[in-house]
Amino acid sequence: MSSQRFISLRSLGAAICAASAACIPTSAFAATQGSLGTTSTGSVSINASVPNRVRISGLNDVNLLNLDPTVDAFDAQDVCVWSNTATSGYSITASGSGAGSAFTLASGASTVPYSVEWAGSAGQTSGTALAPATQETGFISAATNQLCNSGPSASASLIVKLSSADLSTMQAGQTYNGTLTLLVQPE
Repeated sequence: MSSQRFISLRSLGAAICAASAACIPTSAFAATQGSLGTTSTGSVSINASVPNRVRISGLNDVNLLNLDPTVDAFDAQDVCVWSNTATSGYSITASGSGAGSAFTLASGASTVPYSVEWAGSAGQTSGTALAPATQETGFISAATNQLCNSGPSASASLIVKLSSADLSTMQAGQTYNGTLTLLVQPE
């Protein structure tokens, strides 16, 4: 009976271990000790792991100046997003500096909205429309290096757009500005 209990507890321990990301493999306890003699040999098992990580880099400020207010304007830039998960997956959340994280630019009390799109590959001029402070999931990175300084030089596109209807509400000679914050998380 005690032999069955031992096997049952071992099976239970293995099931708990398999379900836990923090489990230490049983091979961590496989060290062998040397014996007394003219030489002595021992061995240790070495285990290493890293948690999920993600990084965004390669961002540049957006300068849309002296625009023709009768024509839609946009800035598309290639950026690097790297993820070390098994799928290289990540999510992105964009937040503007307007009230309630709105995508707005301001000049004094005057504001003008802009839109933000994200594409999961470089070289794009359109992508998935992002809503302020709302997580968009399911992106896969092609980056093989945290800063894209080997492998692909970029892995995503950030697109900022201003419509002609909104540009026509801007006061001439004023510079409207704001901040866009991009939060990436591993998936």
